[in-house]
Amino acid sequence: MQYGIIIAVLSLVLIVITILAKNVKIVPQSKSYVIERLGAYSESWQTGFHIKVPFIERIAAMVSLKEQVADFPPQPVITKDNVTMQIDTVVFFQITDPKLYTYGVERPLAAIENLTATTLRNIIGELELDHTLTSRDTINAKIRVILDEATDPWGIKVTRVELKNILPPREIQDAMEKQMKAERERREAILRAEGEKASKILVAEGQKESQILYAEGEKQSAILKAEAAKEAKIRNAEGEAQAIINVQTAMGEGIKLLNASNPSEAVLAIKSLEAFAKAANGQATKIIIPSEIQGLAGLATGIKEVLAKD
Repeated sequence: MQYGIIIAVLSLVLIVITILAKNVKIVPQSKSYVIERLGAYSESWQTGFHIKVPFIERIAAMVSLKEQVADFPPQPVITKDNVTMQIDTVVFFQITDPKLYTYGVERPLAAIENLTATTLRNIIGELELDHTLTSRDTINAKIRVILDEATDPWGIKVTRVELKNILPPREIQDAMEKQMKAERERREAILRAEGEKASKILVAEGQKESQILYAEGEKQSAILKAEAAKEAKIRNAEGEAQAIINVQTAMGEGIKLLNASNPSEAVLAIKSLEAFAKAANGQATKIIIPSEIQGLAGLATGIKEVLAKD
């Protein structure tokens, strides 16, 4: 009898321990547990140690508080100029209120996907094809603002929206590729023309610099030649002047010596005759003979005639 009671007590203790073990919960980081008590929302457990009341409380949802990414498949959209495109979007969102996320909307991800598709159609429908392809940032910002406002009642914060791919029809892609090819060829031609223009300008500038340097060289050469000729003339003139000075000095010295010797009139007459003879042998066409020399010349002629008669 006692053995049966012990087994019953042990069984009861084991059941109690099992129940307690199952109702002790540790909420990990970046998680939140939504707790219902008797079918109604009670509280949201944050990170840490918690004990759930057995049979009265239950965990209605385990919500991740991390930022999540939803990659939605391509959606057909029509632009303002009636071009049908396929656009797929990527939505980054984070749950800010576990209670609203659990009870706000059925299948939140499906709701976000449908809301993204309708918003994308509305925005693209107001844009033309070219504007759509070049306005990704604007489209992303508009979609994010609209989704963020619409998902606030669901406890969701939309942090970012990206258009992953924009796929126009094949014929539009071919036309765009041809247009891009023509644009590249045009730019290439412009760059080639600009390069040739720059090359010609550089060549012309080089020729100009060469001519300027050549002219400057010729000018410098002429200046040097003129200076050399001037220097030669100056030296020649200085030589002639020095020669004249030397001659005059010699003549002066001769006169001084002559005066110092106190010559007779006959010697002076002879010197005059010598000077006259030198003058007569020169290139002069007219010679003025002093009276003293004339008398002496007559005397010499008379003596010559007497000697001839003898």
